[in-house]
Amino acid sequence: MAIELAEAERPRAIAAHALYLLNLLLLPGLAFAVLWWCRRCWAAAASTALRRHLDQAFGAALWSGGLIVLVSLLLVWLGDLQQPVTWVLLILYFTVIHATLVLLGAYALSRAMAGLPCRYPLPGLWRQP
Repeated sequence: MAIELAEAERPRAIAAHALYLLNLLLLPGLAFAVLWWCRRCWAAAASTALRRHLDQAFGAALWSGGLIVLVSLLLVWLGDLQQPVTWVLLILYFTVIHATLVLLGAYALSRAMAGLPCRYPLPGLWRQP
């Protein structure tokens, strides 16, 4: 049975997922630092439902950074930057992964706004109790 968020904790869950989206869209790095700080400060007094939202948003932000930055760097390192195929693969990968992560973040934000639990389909994040 899913545990719903308390009305008083909903703004914090919404803020966590909004910071995840902000990290992807407008302020990469800075929004991640704020999300890390929020998770660190709020987790101690948080209910199980809010802690799950905080953990999901933070874990997804870590995975997002890894998927976007590390895999893109790997494609650049393995490919020849003078070849058009490298650029096509890099742009296509970045566009598809980034759009997918933004859609997942918007879905998680909508679940937080409704007070419902959410899980990102990323390794390690779907197994949380």
